[in-house]
Amino acid sequence: MTAYQTQDPGFRVASGVLSAEECDTIVSSLSNSKVTRGRAGTRHLMSVREVARLTRDRRLLDIARREIRTEPFPFRATLFEKSGQANWLVVWHQDRALPVRERFGLAGWGPWSEKAGVVYAHAPASALSRVVALRVHLDASTTDNGPLRVVPHSHVLGVLTDEEIGSVVREHGFVECLVPKGGILTMSPLIIHSSSKARIYAPRRVLHIEYADSQSLGLGIELAVA
Repeated sequence: MTAYQTQDPGFRVASGVLSAEECDTIVSSLSNSKVTRGRAGTRHLMSVREVARLTRDRRLLDIARREIRTEPFPFRATLFEKSGQANWLVVWHQDRALPVRERFGLAGWGPWSEKAGVVYAHAPASALSRVVALRVHLDASTTDNGPLRVVPHSHVLGVLTDEEIGSVVREHGFVECLVPKGGILTMSPLIIHSSSKARIYAPRRVLHIEYADSQSLGLGIELAVA
């Protein structure tokens, strides 16, 4: 894999965006909601009132706006919850799947899948470059609790195969993203990332919220709100 040059690392950390009390309130709201939890967390949280309200909080919108340079459209929220009871390893990858309102036949999109009634398609780099994720840390992310690892600047390489991803990681290395409680990690879905298993039992809960520059990504391509 050849070297790449870009000043934008593809991720940023902002500390102290939310207070500890706000984080605890969100955790409590999610605990009391009726959404179905998976082993690693919970999908499709835009239907939870408190989460939907947070996605439109001025502080988060300002961060997202700086990345996509227009009014952000929040379309997906997912809780990742790593603990002693739910401890997992995430291999190096890019976030390529987007929720859409319906299937369509356009080159560069697919394979297709369906999760809890929501249609998903792997998207091309042209669409993914219009998306940014804000990872709201409801707990501190430390070296011991399986933090996110990223390969800086790798988001400019486009959509890669598993073999190409492995080559980039070996050639360029990675950094751990340590974020305090209430902090936000902003990242491109195309940045190569992974996480290790936690070495401690304390939870690491992250609310992963995605924004696009528009609900429409082209003729006949409409993002689903999940």
